[in-house]
Amino acid sequence: MAAQERELTPERSVRDLFGFQLRDLRKRNGLSLAELSKLVAYSKTHLGNVETAIRAIPPDLPRKLDELLTTDGIFNRLYPLVLREAFPDRSRRFMELEALAASMRKYAAGAFPGLWQTPDYGHAAIRLGRPRAEQDEIEQVWAARAARQRRLTDESPPLVRVVLDESVIRRPVGSPAVMRRQLDHVLTLAEGPHNIVQVLPFSAGGHGAMGGSITLLDFLDAPRVAYAEGSVSGHLLESPDAVLESALTYDLVQAAALSPDESTAWLRRAREDFRR
Repeated sequence: MAAQERELTPERSVRDLFGFQLRDLRKRNGLSLAELSKLVAYSKTHLGNVETAIRAIPPDLPRKLDELLTTDGIFNRLYPLVLREAFPDRSRRFMELEALAASMRKYAAGAFPGLWQTPDYGHAAIRLGRPRAEQDEIEQVWAARAARQRRLTDESPPLVRVVLDESVIRRPVGSPAVMRRQLDHVLTLAEGPHNIVQVLPFSAGGHGAMGGSITLLDFLDAPRVAYAEGSVSGHLLESPDAVLESALTYDLVQAAALSPDESTAWLRRAREDFRR
C-alpha cells in the first residue's frame, strides 16, 4: 500500500508555496519523486522534504526545476522570496532596499560586511552566531547572503564604501587560511571602481559607533535610509532625524579612518600576519 502524501499548506509561507508548486508541476509533467530525483541529482527524500517545506532549498534547484518542468521561471522568482522570508521583518525590508540602492556606506564593527564575505568566512561567521543551528539553516542563511552579493556584479552596481574596524581584521573567524582569503577578496574588490575600503585602527580611539555597525543607503529617487545593527538584531531607520544622526556618526568614523591607499597597505600587512 502506497504511503499517503502529506497535505501541503501553500498559504502558510513562501517556502510552502514553493513546495506546493513543485509537487503540482512535477505531477503535471508525469514525474514521480524518484524520476525527478535522477534528473536534478538530489535524493528522493530531499525533494520530498522540499515539497513539504521541511528542508532548505538548494541554491541550484530552482534553475534546474524551471528547465526540467518547462515553467515560465516561477521557481527562480519564488526563491529570493523564500530566502528573505527567513529573516525578521526589519531585516527583510533592509534587504529589499539594499537591492535598490545606488550607493552604500558601511561601518563594520564585528565582522566583514555580508556583501563582501567569502563563502568559507561567511559560513564560519554564521555558525558562530547560530551555534545550535542545523546545517540546512546555515546553508539557507548563506544562500540569502550570496544572493545579495549578486548586486555587486549587476550592470549598474552600487558604489560601496566600507570602514572596517581594526577588530574585524584582527579577530580570526575560521582558520588563518580563511582570513587570508577573506582579506584577498576585500583587496581585490578595492582595486575596482565600485568598492572603497578604509580601516579604522585602534589608535583612532573611541567613537560614536562603538555599539554596533551602521549602513547608509542612498537612492536616486528616494530619501536615504539607515540600518543600525548589533550582534543579534538590527533596526531600519527611516525618520529624517534618525537617519541624519546615523550619517553624522558615520562621517565622524570615516574621518578618523585611514585613507583608502593607507588602508589597502595596512590590509596587506595584516594579511601577512595570518601566515605566521
